[in-house]
Amino acid sequence: QVQLVESGGGSVQAGGSLRLSCAASGRTFRAYAMGWFRQAPGKEREFVAAVSWSGGSTFYGDSVKGRFTISRDNAKNTAYLQMNSLKPEDTAVYYCSANYGMGTPVHDEYDYWGQGTQVTVSS
Repeated sequence: QVQLVESGGGSVQAGGSLRLSCAASGRTFRAYAMGWFRQAPGKEREFVAAVSWSGGSTFYGDSVKGRFTISRDNAKNTAYLQMNSLKPEDTAVYYCSANYGMGTPVHDEYDYWGQGTQVTVSS
């Protein structure tokens, strides 16, 4: 069992930055790939980024490539999402998730989810 708690959301102006954190419970954190998804009102959940269990492989959704960076610290049981050059269209609830595998952009393949953290970007 893995419990995930996101933090770091908030309000920022366009062009600004935020760093989201995802703290995981349990000693099996390093067995899971970690992902970030987001969901804006009235829209489907969208893949943002994922990182393999070792941190050696990362991949991103097209809309955030070059602006967002995913990372993890297995010693701290924490995953991160550094978000730079934020745009109003990045406004959404951001969810952290854990996948018992190599990571995937498909949200149905994730085993555990956090409660989400709101990110609001104003123009």
